[in-house]
Amino acid sequence: MPNTIVVGAQWGDEGKGKIVDFLTETADVVARAQGGNNAGHTVISGGIKYVLHLIPSGILWSNKLNVIGNGVVLDPIGLCEEIDKLRGQGLTITSENLIISDCAHLAMPYHRGLDQAREVQRGDKKIGTTGRGIGPSYADKVERTGLRGSALRDPDSLCDEVAERIKEHNVFVTSQGIAPVDAEVLLPKLRAAAEMLAPHVTNTVVALHEAIEAGKNVLFEGAQGTYLDIDHGTYPFVTSSNTTAGGACTGSGVPPRFISDVVAVAKAYTTRVGSGPFITENDDIGDMLHNMGREFGATTGRARRCGWLDMVLVRYACMVNGASELAITNLDGLDGLDEIKICTAYELDGKTIHYPPSTIAEIERCKPIYESHQGWKQDLSGAQSFADLPPNALAYLDRVAELARTPIKLLGIGPAREQTLRR
Repeated sequence: MPNTIVVGAQWGDEGKGKIVDFLTETADVVARAQGGNNAGHTVISGGIKYVLHLIPSGILWSNKLNVIGNGVVLDPIGLCEEIDKLRGQGLTITSENLIISDCAHLAMPYHRGLDQAREVQRGDKKIGTTGRGIGPSYADKVERTGLRGSALRDPDSLCDEVAERIKEHNVFVTSQGIAPVDAEVLLPKLRAAAEMLAPHVTNTVVALHEAIEAGKNVLFEGAQGTYLDIDHGTYPFVTSSNTTAGGACTGSGVPPRFISDVVAVAKAYTTRVGSGPFITENDDIGDMLHNMGREFGATTGRARRCGWLDMVLVRYACMVNGASELAITNLDGLDGLDEIKICTAYELDGKTIHYPPSTIAEIERCKPIYESHQGWKQDLSGAQSFADLPPNALAYLDRVAELARTPIKLLGIGPAREQTLRR
């Protein structure tokens, strides 16, 4: 497998972890290049459910190198908790199979308090963040006041610096009714985390280039989705990093000329978490999926908003990311429907448009233009290949590929690794 970027083509939660896990079989290195532990990838392997937040999905495979790149904002305490949990599930995690960029910025508990306080300040205009402190961490990075992964090598200096920042932080958050950070509780945990993680910290740019020069294949695991991209998403209801394919390059130090393929991942319907416009949102679809036990956030547990597949979004995402192929997940979620709708365009102020507007005010005035497809009314979960799919399911996929202008080469029909079909 050549060097490949996997990105979300919607608002995140598309099942990228499952697709990355499937593709990792032929990869040597799996790298995260942006986001933080606001991401949550759920992968079922060997009948065991693994929930990953910062660690790349390649950790589920032996003899794979996993990289947390410079573009990630890293919660040291959260990462240690994640490592401990995965070790408890039988996984081996050492400095040989997990490395952390010395330039990745650190996300601290005081960033969480700032995140929550700013949401309080926004009132009814809140963004609906996960409250994990991701935005404030990236703000420190841009303001050039952040702490980086290299600080984990010197726990004493790190704890001294954090103690000073906590004092300033607590004055602000208490004014917003948010509980202050207890330094006496935090600092011992931070020290222990730094000592645990220090052996993993290195120059990951060099490690990635050495792997590529040695002929190894790198798989870049995107977090969130195209419409949460700080530049290309439904701003301001977005995350604080570049979630599109370009972010994999800047967040890892691997230049575009070394990238061969981009896999865009989309659900067979649409979901999003948090605030912001959602043109194809449909309560009936949401109720159906929630009653099936589907569409609850891996990180927050929040019920996701659900609706029909919006191909205006997916088509534009394929264009922005330069997608060479499309992976469709959760097709089995539509098994019980008589009729399935696809949004093919929007109506905005009496005009038909085929790409999403750039402003929230315009998006909120858009109305979906649907076409209807006959459902297949058949359990797809046992299909072994595309040839096993019923004609109506194949027709649905063919239409999606046509509208996306991108071929569908991977298909998810259930949560398990073996329920991924390759065309």
